[in-house]
Amino acid sequence: MLSPLALICIVIVSCLMSVAILASLLRTAVPGIGRWCVAYALLAAASAWVLLAPAPPGPLVAAGASLVTFAAVLLLVQGTRQFFGLDSVRHMESAALLIVYVALVYFTCVSPNIDAKITLLSVALAYARIAVGTLALRHAPRDGARYPYRFVAAAAYLGALVHVARIAAVAFGLGPKMALVQPSPWNVVFLGLAIVTLPCMSTGMVMLANDRLARRMEQLASVDELTGILMRRAFMAKANALLREASAEGKPLAVAILDIDNFKAINDSFGHAAGDRVLTHIASTVSARLRPCDLFGRLGGEEFAIVFANAKKADAQAWTNQLRLAVAQSPNDGVRCTFSAGVECVGGGDALADVLARADTALYTAKETGRNRVVPAPELDARDLVEPG
Repeated sequence: MLSPLALICIVIVSCLMSVAILASLLRTAVPGIGRWCVAYALLAAASAWVLLAPAPPGPLVAAGASLVTFAAVLLLVQGTRQFFGLDSVRHMESAALLIVYVALVYFTCVSPNIDAKITLLSVALAYARIAVGTLALRHAPRDGARYPYRFVAAAAYLGALVHVARIAAVAFGLGPKMALVQPSPWNVVFLGLAIVTLPCMSTGMVMLANDRLARRMEQLASVDELTGILMRRAFMAKANALLREASAEGKPLAVAILDIDNFKAINDSFGHAAGDRVLTHIASTVSARLRPCDLFGRLGGEEFAIVFANAKKADAQAWTNQLRLAVAQSPNDGVRCTFSAGVECVGGGDALADVLARADTALYTAKETGRNRVVPAPELDARDLVEPG
């Protein structure tokens, strides 16, 4: 059987490996990684302090190593909150951990009590694991893979269970009253489980960081950086999904294509920065007035498209006209901008490209007849609604 000292060495190596892996992700600027990295470095330092001290560790060594451990606990929880976009610092939490640490120092240096020391340290470590696991489950995204978040929660809760079991063993007198570095089956089991749960949790944190990076890359590939709305490829993919859903459920679907009037003249007269502001203004004005079920995207340049879910052509025309008026009545930085639009509905057997082509034709009609207007596509002949073949 491995000795506790050998197992502590493995814990140190495990923490240092976690630091190395997490540090490699620092340049990604994912929130929380810096605190996680420092937390594992502190855990390695605390373990090394205990390992190198004379056995059994004296009161000052125990108090110092515990202080470093408490700091690591706090940083671990704070980093997890930071990762999920929450306020990392909780004053009540910091105060509670400080009180627990002061009590631990008292039972270490003033009135030595090994049971109290084990209980207080285990309470702090169990709290950190439970907090990290709960945050991972509570703030896991609803879309996409949730496995990394569940993995972190499972590793954290398993580690918390180990510390709770240690508290129970002390409470019921099941374990020997000795320092962690002293050889005993209890210490070997406890340290062995720590070896399993610590790297599992750090591995889970790396998985969380990778998931965040994957989502960031997906967003960069699908969301227009300037306007904050879907780019062409992502819009077309989602629009096709809406089309299939509407066809399967027998619900109407309508499409509008929008094009900013005289956009080249705006760029030439006021500069491209003003043109960018116009694009952003129109995108934000339209986005704020669409229903949650509708889809809005930028097809390219100054051209946008909207898919109106569960809407007939007349409804889409009326809503698009309301959007046109909202844009025309809200000049941006003194630059008055308008758009023209063509509207079409989905017919039987229509592909998305067919609907967009008819809406685009209607858009050109709007441009040719004076701009700043919404034109519906001509009604299809009944023969056009029959699927070919």
